[in-house]
Amino acid sequence: MSATILLWSVTLSQWMLVAAMGCAAFRVIRGPRAQDRVLGLDALYVAAMLLILTLGIRSASTIYFEAALVIALLAFVSTAALAKFLMRGEVIE
Repeated sequence: MSATILLWSVTLSQWMLVAAMGCAAFRVIRGPRAQDRVLGLDALYVAAMLLILTLGIRSASTIYFEAALVIALLAFVSTAALAKFLMRGEVIE
């Protein structure tokens, strides 16, 4: 019984994460300002990372967890670089 509940809950969370990725992609495309686009891109990274984690839970493979860690690190660096670019106009001083 608990395996069935886990499968249904992971499937439901995957569909919700896909919907969240769609909303974030809409914000990236239609954002009126650059700050809105950066925020949408950050939300897209988080949703993609969580979707990969749920795939790892579903398949019981550790490679998905490592891929999610790489996405989290790249998302942090890119968000910091984009924020610095929007504040100062340059990334490397």
